[in-house]
Amino acid sequence: MEQIKAVQSTLAKPQKQRSGWSKGYLWGFLFVLPALATFTLFLWLPIFKGVLNSFYYVDFVKGDSFVGFDNYKAIFSDPDVLTSVKNTLYYMGLALAIGFWVPILFALCISEMRRFQGFARVAAYLPYVVPFVVLYGVWRWLYDPVGPINALLKAIGIGQINFMVDRSWSMISIVIMETWQSFGSAMLIYLAAILSVPRDWYEAAEIDGAGIWQRIRHITLPAIRNQIVLLLMLQLISTSQGFQTHYAMLDGGPNNATLTYALLIVKYAFVRQDYGVASALGVLMFLALSILAVIQYRVNNKGGVQG
Repeated sequence: MEQIKAVQSTLAKPQKQRSGWSKGYLWGFLFVLPALATFTLFLWLPIFKGVLNSFYYVDFVKGDSFVGFDNYKAIFSDPDVLTSVKNTLYYMGLALAIGFWVPILFALCISEMRRFQGFARVAAYLPYVVPFVVLYGVWRWLYDPVGPINALLKAIGIGQINFMVDRSWSMISIVIMETWQSFGSAMLIYLAAILSVPRDWYEAAEIDGAGIWQRIRHITLPAIRNQIVLLLMLQLISTSQGFQTHYAMLDGGPNNATLTYALLIVKYAFVRQDYGVASALGVLMFLALSILAVIQYRVNNKGGVQG
């Protein structure tokens, strides 16, 4: 009898453990439930609705009518779509060439400062907190033909540049403005990574006679390589959705020179009132961003968020 009771007690222990595990799992699920409900209501349901609308002609008065792949056919027959794709890729390339290295450069300079480092951090981050309405107004004034930038260019003998009218300068002007406004947040991430590098490495390099550029090349840049790769992927994802500045500053002009893919989606939906084609454009963009998100996820798994 004692052996039977011992076996029964042994068999009963896992059941109690499973019961406790189930209870803990239930509480965890209850805590996550509000977030799941929010994501489902405001993210996944709109995505599903967008995919569904891409196969319909959306009419809020007479009702939707199924059109199959006609919306997707309309995309590939519209020359504005190809223009928007080219502009978006051009914008992404400019953002990498002009803006991607600015926060790295500032982080390196600030990390080497012996005085006023705290002031430099605050000063570099301040443009990021400027409201967008104020930002666009200030830069429109700066880019004006009689604004301070053109006054400076005339003073040094370069001549006037029509930043907002010239097709070859309009996208560059937007990238310069966005770089000034947003480099501070990325700079803080790079600066935190640089300051986490053991100081012993720099002291040993200085003893061996390494100069500042040698320390940056052989110690600092390899140490923050993972952060550089991660922020590169994040910038590609964010710039591929460029919309707000292009709409507020130039509304896609001049002559569609700043018409990005995301801006074209908005124009199809709210200007041309063609929600079916707009949804189809959104689906294609969702697929492209999903690929970039998978690449980012793989980068993170390989240590992209670690120093």
